[in-house]
Amino acid sequence: MSNASAPPAVTRKVWKVGTLTYTAGGIAALFVWLLWGDFAWSMRDRSIPPVITLLFKNYGSPDTLTGILIGSLPALLGLVLNPIVSYRSDRLRSRLGRRIPYLILSTPVIVIGLVGLAFSPPLGTMLSHWFGPVLGASLATLVFLALFWTLFEVGCVVSMAVFNALVNDVVPQELLGRFYGLFRAVSLFAGMLFNFWIVGKSETHHMAIFLGMAILYGIGFTVMLVKVKEGEYPPPPEPREPGQAGGFLPAVRSYFRDCFTKPYYLLCFLSGIIGGAANIPFNLFVLLYVKSIGLSLETYGKYIALTYLISFVVSYPLGALADRVHPMRLTIAVQVVFALVTLACGLFIESQTSFLVGLVALGVMAGAYYTASASLGARLLPRAKFAELSSAGGILGAGVNIVLAPAVGFILDQSGHNYRYTFYMGFVLAVVSIILFILLYRRFLQYGGPAGYVAPE
Repeated sequence: MSNASAPPAVTRKVWKVGTLTYTAGGIAALFVWLLWGDFAWSMRDRSIPPVITLLFKNYGSPDTLTGILIGSLPALLGLVLNPIVSYRSDRLRSRLGRRIPYLILSTPVIVIGLVGLAFSPPLGTMLSHWFGPVLGASLATLVFLALFWTLFEVGCVVSMAVFNALVNDVVPQELLGRFYGLFRAVSLFAGMLFNFWIVGKSETHHMAIFLGMAILYGIGFTVMLVKVKEGEYPPPPEPREPGQAGGFLPAVRSYFRDCFTKPYYLLCFLSGIIGGAANIPFNLFVLLYVKSIGLSLETYGKYIALTYLISFVVSYPLGALADRVHPMRLTIAVQVVFALVTLACGLFIESQTSFLVGLVALGVMAGAYYTASASLGARLLPRAKFAELSSAGGILGAGVNIVLAPAVGFILDQSGHNYRYTFYMGFVLAVVSIILFILLYRRFLQYGGPAGYVAPE
C-alpha cells in the first residue's frame, strides 16, 4: 500500500528558555498569569505614590521633604537591598526557583505597609492626644505616614529586584519585546482605571484606596506566584576565592568585580538611568503643579486616562517594533522626540488648556520611552547574572535619585514653587541620556550588533 496518501506530520511551534519549553498554549497561559500579576503590581504603583504625595502635602510636608520621602528614600533602600537580594537570588536554588521565594516574602510586607498607611491619620490623632500640645495631630500623622511608607517601600524594593529577573527567566528572549509591550498595556490600563475614576477621590477616600490596593495586591500577586513556574537552573558560579563560599566580604568583592569593572555595562546602566530620570522632575510634582494652576484633580485624572489610552493603543506595536529593529535603536528615536516635547512644554505652556495638551503629549512620549526600552536590559545583559547586573544599575540609579529628588524639591522651594522648571530639568536629562545611548550603541555594534550580539563576560 502506498504511503503517498499519509497526511504530513504536524510540527507544533515551541519556544524554549533554559529548561522550560512552551507550546503556543503554554505561552498564552504564561502571559495571562504574568500579566495578571502585573495588573496588581501596576494598580499598586499607579495609585499609591499620587495619594501619598497629596497626603504628605496636606499634613504639612515641604516640597524638599516630600522629594526625600518619595524619591530619595526608595532609592536609598534600593541602594542597600537591591544588591543583596539580586546577588543571592541569582545564586539561590530551591524547590520554588530562585526568584519566586523573594517575591513570596515581600508580598505581606507590602500589604502591611498599605494597611498602615490607611490607618495613619487616626493613629496620628490618637498619638497627638497622648502627647498633648508637644506633638500636633498633623506632625504625628506625618510620622506614621513616613513609617508605613518606608515599610511599603522595603517590600517594593525587594520585589522589584527580582520581578523583572523572573520575567527574563521564564519568557523566551524572542518574545520579550512583545511581552513588555503587553506589560506596558496592562500598566496603562491600570493607570486609566485609577486616574479616570479614583484620583479625584485621593484626598477624601485615601483610606479606602489604601485598603483596596492591599487586598488587590495581596490576592492578585499571590495568585500569579502560584501559577507561574520556574525551570531548572545550572549550578551557581563557583566563588573565585576557594574556601570562602558564602562569606560576606568575598561576596561583596565578587559583586563589585562582576558589576563595576566593565565600562560597557556602566555605560548601559547610566544611559538607562538618566533616560528614566528625565521624567522624574515633572512626574514627581505633577499633582502639586496641577493644584498650583487651579486645575481640578478630576480634570487632571481624565486627561491622564486619555494619555494612558493613547499609550495603551501603541504599546504592543511599539513592543513588536522593538523586537524587529532592536530596542536600543527605538529607544534613541523615542527619547529625541521626548526631549523636544519637554522643551516645548517649558516654553509654551501658559494656561490650563496648554498644560493639558502638554500633559498628554509628554505622558505619551514618556510611556513610549518605557515601552521601547523595557526589554533593553534583557537584550544586553547576560542571563546568568541578569538580576545581579540589574541591581548594579539599581545602585547607580539610587544614587541619582537620592540626589535628584530633593534637588528638584529644593529648586522648586527656592523658586517659589515654579513648577515650570520641572520641564527644563527633564529636557537637560533627556539630552544627556541621548548622548549616552549613542555612545552605548557604538559599543553595542562592536559586540556583534543586532544580528550577532554576544554579551561580554
